[in-house]
Amino acid sequence: MDRLGNESIKTTVFPDIVHIESRKAWNASEPCPYKQQVPVRITVHHEGGKVLPDTANAATRLKNIQTWCMGPDRKWTDIPYHYLIAPDGTVYEGRNPLTVGETNTEYDPSGHLLICFLGNYGQQKMNQHLLDVLSRLIAHFCIQYKIDPETISTHRDHSKMTTCPGENIYPYFKNGYIKQRVKELLLQTGRTNG
Repeated sequence: MDRLGNESIKTTVFPDIVHIESRKAWNASEPCPYKQQVPVRITVHHEGGKVLPDTANAATRLKNIQTWCMGPDRKWTDIPYHYLIAPDGTVYEGRNPLTVGETNTEYDPSGHLLICFLGNYGQQKMNQHLLDVLSRLIAHFCIQYKIDPETISTHRDHSKMTTCPGENIYPYFKNGYIKQRVKELLLQTGRTNG
């Protein structure tokens, strides 16, 4: 309302945008040059390593993952995922989404925007806060890159060699919960990409 009591036009900010911590927040090393891409689908992973509590230092974990991935054992060009979600729901920027991700299974991640949960969701539990963060993040990228929500999938949907993203995340994809929630967020903004 202004000082004369006139109500302003209602605006909707889409959709409760998730804050993304930059690479600087976890002291990322410079990536090596790699294949370019345009994201056309979204694929969700989990790190699958050790269980991480909410209080874990995610920035240190990210730096350690990048150091190992770019080291002599793996020789990748950067941290393998475009965005990473910590157990407390903080989202971190990983590799540039306009470069192809890297994976240790047989599928080609070209065109995939990769979102990864830090930790092992075969053992640690999913919660409503993390589901909300993931849904809002995916909806944001569906708009940003004009990605059809029907393309939302998990690592195991593209690989026979893995159970990633873990038995505590996968059911929310199998039963359609994530896809439906993303579509609801897109409808709230009057934007659909399907």
